[in-house]
Amino acid sequence: MGEKIRYAVCTSSGRKDILNSLLAIFIAVIFLFPIYWLLSMSFKTDGESFGKIVTYYPHTFTLEPWIKNFSDKDFLCSLRNSCLIALLSMTISICFGVPTAYGMGRYKVPGSKGFLLAFLVTQMMPASLMLTPMYLIFNKIGLLGTYLGPALAISSGSIPFIVVTLRPYFKGVPTSLDDAARIDGCGVVRSFFSIMIPAIKTGVITVVIISFLNGWNDLVYSMTFNVKPEMRPLTANIYKFQSKYGTKWNCIMAYGAILVIPVVLLFVFLQKYIVSGLTAGAVKE
Repeated sequence: MGEKIRYAVCTSSGRKDILNSLLAIFIAVIFLFPIYWLLSMSFKTDGESFGKIVTYYPHTFTLEPWIKNFSDKDFLCSLRNSCLIALLSMTISICFGVPTAYGMGRYKVPGSKGFLLAFLVTQMMPASLMLTPMYLIFNKIGLLGTYLGPALAISSGSIPFIVVTLRPYFKGVPTSLDDAARIDGCGVVRSFFSIMIPAIKTGVITVVIISFLNGWNDLVYSMTFNVKPEMRPLTANIYKFQSKYGTKWNCIMAYGAILVIPVVLLFVFLQKYIVSGLTAGAVKE
């Protein structure tokens, strides 16, 4: 009788695992299909991409859309601009966001709850609401048409995210580490870099990646503050394939794939840090 019960339990558990696996595969297919469609369209010819009959894979494989993108001098210039804006905004966000999170997490600052609430409120503001005041300010101080303008605007949204994410991390580090560091002769700055940062490495990696992606994916700020076309990033130059004679969808898809591939690679190789960093920061307090 006992063996029959165990067999029934194992069979039920096995069926449940199979159903969960099938459900996970189904959900993965739904989420990954847009990426597959993006890549599939990028390898199609003009005739096939404009054809009345929808094809789910390239019947005539071609690299012409990719060659057109990489051979365009404006593309390489836009790629450089995207990298510069993303790296600059990430650097500004980390330099200001991480120390702020450390101060709010490790010390009792008067009005810290009000500051934290202000950071949370800024996360809810749309970018369009900030464009006009930022444009007027950047125009007066001469930041229009520079890489620093959009980088500062992007970091204004990344810094609150970093503070809200890393503050629970710093708050959760045992105070005994601070005491041990002071006994060993470490000052505040050395203790911050030698002890605190390594202790919350997962959270730091998470905010570094998110800050970089915020700059890499930006369109609104770069289009508004970089009035010079030669200083616009990849996201702002995709309109070049649209004209009064039609839209070159295969070139647009290849262009989009170039934008998406770095993001996908970051999440594939660093997903354990991103997932654990976001979830741990959400529950620590």
